[in-house]
Amino acid sequence: MDLAARGLTDMQRYIEFLEAGNHLVRVRSEIDQDFELAGIARRFEGEKAVLFENIKGQDYPVLIGLYWNRPMVAKIFGTTSERLPFVLSDEIAAWREAPVDPVICDSGPANEVIETDPDLYRLPIPHHALGDGGRYLTSSVVITRDPDTGVRNLSIHRMMVTGKRRFTLLLEELGHVMDYYKRAEARGEPLEITVSNGVDVGAHLAAASPASAAPIDTDELGIASQVLGEPARLLRSQTVGVEGLANAQFVIEGRILPGVREPEGPYAEVTGYYASREDRWVMEVTAITRRKAPIFHSILSGLEVRQAYSSVAEAGVFGRIRSQVPEVKAVHFSDGSVPYNLVVEVDKTDEDTPRRAIDAAFESLAFLKTVTVVDSDVDIFSIADVEWAVATRCRYEHDVITIPDAIGHRLNPMVENDRWTRMGIDATVPLPREAKYERAKMQDVDLSDYDISGH
Repeated sequence: MDLAARGLTDMQRYIEFLEAGNHLVRVRSEIDQDFELAGIARRFEGEKAVLFENIKGQDYPVLIGLYWNRPMVAKIFGTTSERLPFVLSDEIAAWREAPVDPVICDSGPANEVIETDPDLYRLPIPHHALGDGGRYLTSSVVITRDPDTGVRNLSIHRMMVTGKRRFTLLLEELGHVMDYYKRAEARGEPLEITVSNGVDVGAHLAAASPASAAPIDTDELGIASQVLGEPARLLRSQTVGVEGLANAQFVIEGRILPGVREPEGPYAEVTGYYASREDRWVMEVTAITRRKAPIFHSILSGLEVRQAYSSVAEAGVFGRIRSQVPEVKAVHFSDGSVPYNLVVEVDKTDEDTPRRAIDAAFESLAFLKTVTVVDSDVDIFSIADVEWAVATRCRYEHDVITIPDAIGHRLNPMVENDRWTRMGIDATVPLPREAKYERAKMQDVDLSDYDISGH
C-alpha cells in the first residue's frame, strides 16, 4: 500500500488525487456552515467528494465526502472496492507481526500556528442535521493515553460545540477511552486528549479499528505507520501530555473533566435517527494548533459513516473470523445496515461450517445484530443476491438461530436496556450438494466484440 511512497499523506494530497481522478467538486459560492453546507453535501452523497471553498464568516475551506464512495476510497489505497477489506486486513496483520513506533517531533505542519487563546467558533465546524443540538466534530481523531500504562489509543467521537472552549462528547461504554476515563475519574483526575482534524487515511483507519483488531494494550499508531509505509509523526502538545498528529490540519488540545456532565445531542446518527439529548462528558479546550492554510474535514452522518466504518470493520472482522474458521473467504456489511448486518462468504466443508462462522462473527464484533452466511457462488456485495440465497437456501425451521439478551448498540432506537436479540442465518446449500441447487448460467461475452448502437 505504502501511501507515503505515493505522496498520499495529508488532506492537501488527497484533494489533488481526487481532482485528478474527477472525484471532486468545488463549491465556490458563499455557504453557511449551519445546515446549508450539509444540505448541499447531501445532494452529492455517495458520489464525488465536495470542497466548500467559501464558508461565511470563516477563513478555512471544508472537505466532506472523502469516505462516502467506496470505489474512490479503494483507489486511494491502490486497490478495488471488493479487495479493500483484504488489503486492510493484511495491513493490520503486518502491524501485529512487526509494530513500528511513531516519531515524536517538536514542530510540524499541524503546529505552524499556535493559538493559546482557543476559540472553537473560529473553526468552520458544521451544524449538519436540522434536529442536531449544535455544531459537531464528526471525523476528528482523538488520541489518549492509558493512565496506568501510557499506551496510546486512537478513536473517533461525536463532539458538540457548547462554548468557545468547550465540547460535550459521547464515550462508548465498551470503548477504550471510557475505560481510561473511568480510571482517571476515580482518582479525581482529568483525562488529557488531543483531537486531530483532517488526518491521513491510515490514522483514520487506526482510529476506526474495532477492539477485536486492536486490543487495549496495543498502540494503534502502529496501524497508521503500517498503512503510510513509514513511522507516523506526532507533535508534542503545548498544554497536555498527549501528542497530536503532525500531518493533521488542526490539533485541539484539552482535558475530559472528571465528575462533570453537561447536555449533548440530539445528533443524527449512523442509524438515520436522532440520538437523544442527555448529560454526557465534557472536554475543556486548552489550545489549538494548525497549519498556516488548513482544510477542515467533516463527515456527513449516514452513508459516509457506514462506508468508512464498514471498510475498517470488515478488515478487522475478516481476520478474526478467518483465524477461527478457515473456510471463510470474505465478509461484507450489507449496504445500509452498518454496523449491524454482516454477510459472510464460505466454502462450506461440512454442515457445521456456517454455525462456526456465525459464532466467530458475533465474537469478533460486539454490535453485530445479524450474520448471514452464504456460499461462494453468491455475490455478497449484492443485497439482491444475498436475499435470493436466503429465500432459496435457508430452511427457517433449523437454519435460523437466535441469541436473546445479547449486548445491543445503544444508538439503535429499538435497543432496550442495552440488550437485543441477535440472529444468525445459514443460507448455504445443504451437503452433499444436489443438482437442484445448480445456479443457471449464461455464456460470457465481451460486448466490445459486437456492433451495438446506443451502448
